[in-house]
Amino acid sequence: MSRLLAAHGMGTDPVAPDWPPLTDAEVEAVVGPARVLWRSPRPLSAAALVDRRGRRLFVKRHHRDVRTLEGLAEEHAFLRYLRERGAPVVEVLGAEARGEWVYEVHSAGTGTDLYRDALSWSPFVSVRHARAAGAALAQLHLAAEGFEAPSRRTQHLVSSFTVFAAVDPEAALEAYATQRPALAAALAHRPWRDDLREVHLPFYERLLPYLSRLAPLWTHNDWHASNLLWDTASGEVSTVLDFGLSDRTTAVHDLATAIERNTVQWLDPSRPVRFEDVDALLDGYTSVRPLSTVESAALPELLPLVHAEFALSEMGYFHGVTRSAENTALAYEYFVGHARWFAGEDGALLLKRVRERV
Repeated sequence: MSRLLAAHGMGTDPVAPDWPPLTDAEVEAVVGPARVLWRSPRPLSAAALVDRRGRRLFVKRHHRDVRTLEGLAEEHAFLRYLRERGAPVVEVLGAEARGEWVYEVHSAGTGTDLYRDALSWSPFVSVRHARAAGAALAQLHLAAEGFEAPSRRTQHLVSSFTVFAAVDPEAALEAYATQRPALAAALAHRPWRDDLREVHLPFYERLLPYLSRLAPLWTHNDWHASNLLWDTASGEVSTVLDFGLSDRTTAVHDLATAIERNTVQWLDPSRPVRFEDVDALLDGYTSVRPLSTVESAALPELLPLVHAEFALSEMGYFHGVTRSAENTALAYEYFVGHARWFAGEDGALLLKRVRERV
């Protein structure tokens, strides 16, 4: 397999991409005469950085089973709102459908993509970056206030917050799966009810007293160092990328996601938690947007559950779209395993640290 065609997978080894890389011909069909500068190794879509007459653009291609123009319009509306409010996000330049594919085009953003080759769940390279990422997330949340669009339509690969925001998570998960036949099929022969009761519900019971007092907010939902561009001189975030997982959740859901994605090394959970990054991320966030009393109490209780709904979304995608039994099994392992980790010694230490810091 050539280096060009290798993609990041669910582990540490390069894998074949889910989708064929963008070709020069299809890029030109979408944006006109252009030169491909770099192709993304991320596996869930095909994307490339291109040069069109001296201007750099980002072109991304989805299969129509994953994103429709209507589905893209939801996140694009959020991006436009943030940009109007001065948030450092990319400019939406267009979207179109061609046969089985749906394309979107954005400006490339300003700054350096320091983490573009980093695997998922790789840590920050410095405490300075962790603090800057926390501050940038808080600024994004302030800019997102007032965006009142409803939650996104049912589609693959969106990180929502409905199952564990419900009064009855078991019934909510059943309803969530019923709306997603591929997920329902993937869960059919797995002990999800037993796992939910054993692993997730004890955390949910501690979160429940705060749920009704968490204000809804449209959020990024994939706040990771590789989705940020950086000013190499100041170490600050210069552009926020990739709103594909965005939806209406809560600010604390997004902050918990940032902690979970950046400070626990899930590809090797035996490695120590980056507590210095936890502290810096929280310090950066609260320096811009202090947490309310309810948010402070809810954050550590939400943290063990924040990955669950996206793992379910991945299960539906892998089972129904790419038809990978191996990845479907891994996504279910993440659905249960991420939460179970928080019940162990290392997870308990992380939750204790977050409680102390907020």
